[in-house]
Amino acid sequence: MNAPHEPILSDLDQDPLETAEWRAAFEALAAAEGPARARYILDELARLARQHRIGWQPDLNTPYVNTIDVKDQPAFPGDLAIEERLASLMRWNALAMVARANAAYGELGGHIASYASAADLFETGFNHFFHARSATHGGDLVFFQPHSAPGVYARAFLEGRLSENDLAHYRQEITAPESGARGLSSYPHPWLMPDFWQFPTGSMGIGPISSIYHARFMRYLTHRGLLNCEGRKVWGVFGDGEMDEPESMSALTLAAREKLDNLVWVVNCNLQRLDGPVRGNGRIVDELEKLFAGAGWNVIKLLWGSDWDGLFARDTQGALARAFASTVDGQMQTFAAKDGRFNRENFFGQNPELALLAQGMTDEQIDRLKRGGHDLVKIHAAYAMAAAHRGQPTVILAHTKKGYGMGSAGQGKMTTHSQKKLDENELLGYRNRFNLPLSDEQAKGLAFFRPADDSAEMRYLREHRERLGGAMPRRETACDVLPVPGLASYAQFALRPEGKEMSTTMAFVRMLGNLLKHDTLGPRIVPIVADEARTFGMANLFKQVGIYSSVGQRYAPEDIGSVLSYREAQDGQILEEGISEAGAMASWTAAATSYSVHGLAMLPFYIYYSMFGFQRVGDAIWAAADQRARGFLLGATSGRTTLGGEGLQHQDGSSHLIAATIPNCKAYDPAFSGELAVILDAGMREMLVEQQDVFYYVTLMNENYAQVDLPEGVERHVLRGGYRLGRQGPREGRRVTLLGSGAILTEVVKAAHQLAAQGIGVDVLSITSWSELARDGMAHDKAFLAELLGATAGPVIAATDYVRAVPESVRAFVPAGRGYFTLGTDGFGRSDTRAALRRFFRVDANSILEQALAALAVQH
Repeated sequence: MNAPHEPILSDLDQDPLETAEWRAAFEALAAAEGPARARYILDELARLARQHRIGWQPDLNTPYVNTIDVKDQPAFPGDLAIEERLASLMRWNALAMVARANAAYGELGGHIASYASAADLFETGFNHFFHARSATHGGDLVFFQPHSAPGVYARAFLEGRLSENDLAHYRQEITAPESGARGLSSYPHPWLMPDFWQFPTGSMGIGPISSIYHARFMRYLTHRGLLNCEGRKVWGVFGDGEMDEPESMSALTLAAREKLDNLVWVVNCNLQRLDGPVRGNGRIVDELEKLFAGAGWNVIKLLWGSDWDGLFARDTQGALARAFASTVDGQMQTFAAKDGRFNRENFFGQNPELALLAQGMTDEQIDRLKRGGHDLVKIHAAYAMAAAHRGQPTVILAHTKKGYGMGSAGQGKMTTHSQKKLDENELLGYRNRFNLPLSDEQAKGLAFFRPADDSAEMRYLREHRERLGGAMPRRETACDVLPVPGLASYAQFALRPEGKEMSTTMAFVRMLGNLLKHDTLGPRIVPIVADEARTFGMANLFKQVGIYSSVGQRYAPEDIGSVLSYREAQDGQILEEGISEAGAMASWTAAATSYSVHGLAMLPFYIYYSMFGFQRVGDAIWAAADQRARGFLLGATSGRTTLGGEGLQHQDGSSHLIAATIPNCKAYDPAFSGELAVILDAGMREMLVEQQDVFYYVTLMNENYAQVDLPEGVERHVLRGGYRLGRQGPREGRRVTLLGSGAILTEVVKAAHQLAAQGIGVDVLSITSWSELARDGMAHDKAFLAELLGATAGPVIAATDYVRAVPESVRAFVPAGRGYFTLGTDGFGRSDTRAALRRFFRVDANSILEQALAALAVQH
C-alpha cells in the first residue's frame, strides 16, 4: 500500500500556496504519465539540486508501510486455507520437537520462538519459490535462519523424509542410532547431516556473506562458460539481530556493484535478539532500509498483513503512518506481547483519529491483526516482486512477531528466545490459536501430527514440491571425477631443483601457472587473492588467465604495455577480492563446495598472508569445513621470522596450531619445493579423483634459499608428516636428532653441519606436518613418528617458526628414553632482519646447536 499523504503545512513552509501548486503539478504528472516519468523528473530535480549545491538529497527511509500497494499485488496462486493449515502443522511439530527434547533431558535446549516468527516466510518459499535441483532446473540455493531448523525438520517429517522417531531425537546425534533413529543436529550442519543441509548458518553472519559470494560465483561460472546458472536464485532467510554481525554487512556493496539480481535476502524482523529488542529505542527496519538502499539494493518492506488494508484505506488523514513513524521497536514489542484490549487502549487510543479507525473491531480482531511476515498473500507478493526484479539484489524486510502464536507463554516477551516448554494450558491455547486437529490429550502430550497421505494437505504439499523439483533442503554429491595431470608434467623443476635458489611461494606460483595450462583441469582452477597477487609473485597470471570482472575491462590500464599488465575480463579466472579476507574466504568456500552445490568440481587456491587466515577468518574456515569444502588454502609469508620488516600483526606463529583443530583440514609446513609438489599432487588426487571431503592448508615462505632434490621414495613419508632428510657425522659415539619444518629447516641443517664438525653424529628429519604426525600417533598403536625416530639416536631437538605448542603436539609419540626439546617463536613478533628475529626467538642455527649440546650434556 502507498503511504497516505503527509500534512503539507509546517513551520518551515514560507509559501503554502506555492507548495500546494508544486504538489498538485507532481500528482498530475504521476497520474497522467505514470511512475517512470515521475521518477525521471525527481531524478532530474535531484541532479539540479546537486548542481546548484543546494545541500539536499532524498531521505533513504520511506513511510513505515508496505512497499507493494494492494492494487499491485499479484493474485495468490495457491489454496490459502490449505497453506495456512500446513504452516500451523509445521509450527506445532517444531514446537513439540523442542519441548519434548527439553522435557526429556532439560539440557538439550532448542528454539521455538524464532521459527514461530519465520514459519510463513519459509512456507511461502517452500510452496512457491524454492527450486530443488532437477533435470530441468539447476536448483536454488537457500540459506535458512539457523534457529529455525526445527521448522525445516517439521516439514521434512510431513514429507516423509524424517520419521517420528527422528523428531523425537532432536539434538541427540550420539544416542539416536541406539534407538534406530537419526539424530537431528541443532542447526544446519552439512558435516553432520550430509544428505540434508546444504549450508551451515549457525555462526551468525557467515550465512549472509556466504550467500552473496555464492551468488557471485554462479555468475562467474556462467560468464566463464563452465555452467549456465541463469534462472537460479540464492535465497537467504536471516534475522534482524544477525545484521549486527560485521560479516552480514561487509559485502552489500559488492552484491549491488555486481548487479546480483539472482540474490534475495529475507530479513526476519521480529525486532528481538536473544535477550530483548534489537533496537529498543530505535527502529531496525528503518535502519536496515537506509543501509540496504544506500548500498544499492532493491528494498521491499513487508510490514502489515491484509487485515490492515481496510484500515489504511479508511485512514485519509495519515494517522496510522504518523503513529508508526513515532513508535520505536521496544514499544512495538510490547504491543506484540499484549492482547487486543491493551492494543486498543494504548495504540489505537493515542488519538481520536486512530480510535475512530478501531471502532467496530472487537478486541479479538485487533489481537489478530497480522504483521506482514505472517500473511501468506503479502509474503507471496513480496517474493514474486523480488524474484522478478532485475539489475539489483533484493532485500525483503519482513515484520513479524517472535514467538508468534505462543500467547502469554512467549509471544514478544523478553525471554522468548530461550522458551523451551509450555504448560498444559499454554499448549491447549496454542492448539486453539492455530485450529490444530489435536485432542486435549494429544496436545498436552506433545504428540507429533501428520495428516493422512491422501488428505488434501498432504497432496497439496507433495504437488507443490514436485512442481519445484522435489524436497529440499537436499545436499547432493554426485560429481564427475576430474583427472589430475602427472606430477612431473608441471612440477619437475620442483622435484629436481638441483640447488637452485627460490622461495616455496615462487615454486607454488610456477606450478599453479603450469596447472592452469592443462586442458581439463586448468579451466576448473580458481585462483583467489585478497589484493596481494603481486606480493606473491602472481602478476604473470594476470596476462595468462585474467582477473574476473562481470563487466570486462572498461579502461586502459596504466601498465598496458608491460608483459605483466593488469587484465580484467568477463571470462577472467582469478578472483581478486580486494582487501577482504572474509570475502576471499567466502569466494573460496563457494568454489570449494561447487561439487555439491552445482555438481561441478572446481579447485580453488586461495593464497594470503598466513597471519590473516585462521586468526582473522577462522570462523569462516570452520564453516567451510562444516560444508565439506575441497580446495587449498595457501598461507604465504608464513612463520614468525620470514616476514622480517612487517612486525607483530603480520608475523604468523599460530596458524598451524589452529589448523590442527579442524578435523578435515590437512595442514603442511613444507620447507622445500619438492615436498610442496608432492603435497599438492596428493591433495588434488584426494579431492578430485577420490572425492574425499578434505581441504589442505599449506604454508609458503617468501625466503629464497637453495632447494634440494627430493630423495627417492619418500613421497609417502612426506604426506604422513616427515622423512629423514640426511645424516651427518659419525655413526658411533655421541648422536643427536634434529627435527625442523618450514622456514626453520634451513637453520636446522646449518646446526647439523656445525654439530658434525664437532664430531657429533646428526640425523635431520624434515617435518612436513606436525598435525598429521599427531593425528597418526593418536590413531595407531605404533606412531609413525616413533618409526621415523627408531632409525636415529640421541636426544631429539625440534625447531619451528611457530609457537612451541606446535612441535609439543607430538611429544607423546617420541620413544621413551629419548629427551625431547622444542624451540619455537612464542610471544609477539618484531620488525627486524630474519637473522635478528631468529636469534631473538632462539630458533637460529646457533640456538639449535646450543640446545643440542645441552641435551647431550644432560644425557651423558
